[in-house]
Amino acid sequence: MKGKTVADSKATLTVQMMPHHANPIGFVHGGVIMEQIDDAAAVTARRHSGFLAVTACVDRLVFQEPVKVGELLILHARLLRVGRTSMDIEVQVESEEPRTGQINQVASAFVTFVAKDENGASVAVPPLILKTKEEEELCRMAAERRRYYQQLNGKKK
Repeated sequence: MKGKTVADSKATLTVQMMPHHANPIGFVHGGVIMEQIDDAAAVTARRHSGFLAVTACVDRLVFQEPVKVGELLILHARLLRVGRTSMDIEVQVESEEPRTGQINQVASAFVTFVAKDENGASVAVPPLILKTKEEEELCRMAAERRRYYQQLNGKKK
């Protein structure tokens, strides 16, 4: 199976936040942002694997700034590490105020997806080709996170 680079699967999604995304005072619900994070990560997982993929874990979702109705939500997803069937993806979330162009860092999350075939069975994914020192370091950190959570859950690896 031929490997793919981080750049091969990167995804950027932009969504305009509307009144139905928000609470009565005009701030976008965290759950709406979480759904968009899941969507952006799913695109990255599909681009890398070539298959549909399902969310296995959301790790460390941190909200930093609120998003208001009318702002654009911009999500940047990139692959950090791959296993046999799993893919660890980082999603950075920004908001943009369209009138001023002001960009704010809104949230970040690490999400793990598992590739599935048409019958729902896990399927092997291509290896990840790391091209930069930053990509190597992010992959190493993702592997450490994975080992830590496996230990917490009582799994050996």
